[in-house]
Amino acid sequence: MPDNGENAAFIRKIYDRALTDGRCYPWLEHLSLKVGHRLSGSAGAEKAVNWAKATLDTLGLDSVWLQPVMVPRWERGDAEQVTVKGSKKYGDLRLNALALGGSVGTGQKGISGEVVEVNSWEELDKLNERGIRGKIVFYNRPMDPTRIRTFEAYGGAVDQRVVGASRAAKYGAVGVLVRSMGLAIDDFPHTGSLRYDSTYTLIPAAAISTLAAEKLSALLAEEGKTTVFMKMGCRTLPDVLSYNVIGEIRGAEHPEQVILVGGHLDSWDVGHGAHDDGAGCTQSMDVLRLLKSLGYRPRHTLRCVLFMNEENGLRGGRAYAEEADKKGEFHLVAIESDAGGFTPRGFHFDGDDAVIGRLFDAVKPYEALLAPYGLQFARGGSGADISPLKGQKGLLTGYLPDSQRYFDVHHTAADTFDKVNKRELELGAASMAALVYLLDAAGFGR
Repeated sequence: MPDNGENAAFIRKIYDRALTDGRCYPWLEHLSLKVGHRLSGSAGAEKAVNWAKATLDTLGLDSVWLQPVMVPRWERGDAEQVTVKGSKKYGDLRLNALALGGSVGTGQKGISGEVVEVNSWEELDKLNERGIRGKIVFYNRPMDPTRIRTFEAYGGAVDQRVVGASRAAKYGAVGVLVRSMGLAIDDFPHTGSLRYDSTYTLIPAAAISTLAAEKLSALLAEEGKTTVFMKMGCRTLPDVLSYNVIGEIRGAEHPEQVILVGGHLDSWDVGHGAHDDGAGCTQSMDVLRLLKSLGYRPRHTLRCVLFMNEENGLRGGRAYAEEADKKGEFHLVAIESDAGGFTPRGFHFDGDDAVIGRLFDAVKPYEALLAPYGLQFARGGSGADISPLKGQKGLLTGYLPDSQRYFDVHHTAADTFDKVNKRELELGAASMAALVYLLDAAGFGR
């Protein structure tokens, strides 16, 4: 490995090139504004695949290809109608809502039911069938604003979105409303996937905005019995063929060992999917372009993977890992950017329990070279798409930008290109490229 003086000088070149000749921002502009949202199985997702491959083809990489993967196809249908009926204070009050991904619809007539609010699983279980049958359960447990790490706050609340429908159906509920997974009090509902338990009836589920949740909770407190009407036209169709998009620079010394950078190309069907995860995709593409443009010849194979179907199935990540195992490929390092395009803060490192301690100890010394750019290293999670690679016993890494604003736009119509800052996005691409360079040049091996 070159000495630290050489490393520091090359890292400086990476940042200089990214900040004066970056491509991730104009690429993200095209992906956001010309392609738009791209839910798995949609025409937008197909358009994104074609654009990503065509763009990688212009970079002079050693290989660019599409990896087939069958993905779910869920359609939202007409705009959701969620309305409080006959409130003494408001009359009929429309609540801004989005069906949760994978939810069943309500049918043309919609459904109505008395609303019962719960703030914990214990409250739900205490109400039991006697208090829930025939009603609409309203989950109103907020993200914890005292958590400085907002992903911890998200993790502490998102279970009600993921499994709340089936847990309510167990007691005879006819529908579910979930407070959006966001810290801000605004009128943007946050969609996201749910997971049904086939043991119970599949009931319709929607997220309502945090502002709507506050209003509904206040109405229940003031007026007692409150009825809500829900109408959703969403449906699930047969799986369709889609693709992961992959490009690589072959390693000069260890081509069989892969250092991966990636993000997920699919997004939800509202907004532009700019932060989630267009930012991570275009940053990952720019990592390979930056290193190639600086004349760097890697020792290991550097691979950019744009995964399909992270949002509602993780089919792309699983298919990629299965194919890698079949080919006998070893992923020395896998880095995922899926936390937005905000200011870089550092990296989290994860891996198989048997090796992560040793691997983290090996990478920790390089933190000093990236500290001047505001980056820190810590043990923690990595990324959903790369998690199926854990069994290979390589290093899994999550790129961490500042997270304080991420859940203002996550899974909402507000996740648009104008919310992304050019310099912050470019700094992220440079940070990932610098880490890739260090791990490749170090001979970071088994």
